[in-house]
Amino acid sequence: GEGILPRSETVRSEAYAAGDRIKALITEVRKVGLRVRIILSRAHPDLVRRLFELEVPEIADSIIEIKRVVREPGYRTKMAVISQDPKIDCIGACVGVRGSRIKAVIDELRGERIDIIRWSDSLETLIMNGLKPAQIHLDNIFPDVDSRTATVLVDEDQQSLAIGKKGQNVRLASKLCGWDIDIK
Repeated sequence: GEGILPRSETVRSEAYAAGDRIKALITEVRKVGLRVRIILSRAHPDLVRRLFELEVPEIADSIIEIKRVVREPGYRTKMAVISQDPKIDCIGACVGVRGSRIKAVIDELRGERIDIIRWSDSLETLIMNGLKPAQIHLDNIFPDVDSRTATVLVDEDQQSLAIGKKGQNVRLASKLCGWDIDIK
């Protein structure tokens, strides 16, 4: 088969040449007349999910579940994971010995940063984990259920870490939680 990788589904920082081997996600297959058109994507969040399934056997065996993946293609990805077996460290299994498993995924994504966080059903804990590497205390998170926003109080030295470069960290954490996060 022949796949089509539209410009809208590519990563802005990546350039491809004829003969390059790349991994891509099939997003759509449709019949156009007598031909079949296969649409590929390198920007879809499920690409990261599939790469981890290939690299981490615990995910392929459903011992570790990827709850949610959010990404800004080419720059950063945040992935929330949970382990079905309490004896298995879900983050350690995804990172691998000396980072071998995550390094293979980062190499395929051409240097995109990946943050792996532990999933929690508690909104406050999920927000705290999502805003890492910033250090935030649970009692400084104030969710407003009606507007689905959460106000997070941070120390001055942690503010730039919580917000991230051009607001990237807080934006990805908001998508991961499904709530708007306001940092003060």
